[in-house]
Amino acid sequence: MANKKIPLRRCVGCGEMKAKKELVRVVKLEDEIVLDATGRKNGRGAYLCANAKCLEKAKKSRGLERSFKAPVSEDVYRELEKEMNTFAEG
Repeated sequence: MANKKIPLRRCVGCGEMKAKKELVRVVKLEDEIVLDATGRKNGRGAYLCANAKCLEKAKKSRGLERSFKAPVSEDVYRELEKEMNTFAEG
């Protein structure tokens, strides 16, 4: 029996390739940027490890801005940090 292929994605914070299920998807909808816990929302997506360190690295290296090809405001980073903390707890 053949082994099932595991989809890999690159974290825009630390740059590591990990299994898609281990990462959190961040989606740019037409007017906002939000976390996508289901991984099925429409829009341009980028992946982050589920910890605050990778979010901070992505902010410092402008990883999300490069992925979305658009500027990301400080308010969006604060909202993502709040959502990520609640996501990690639950």
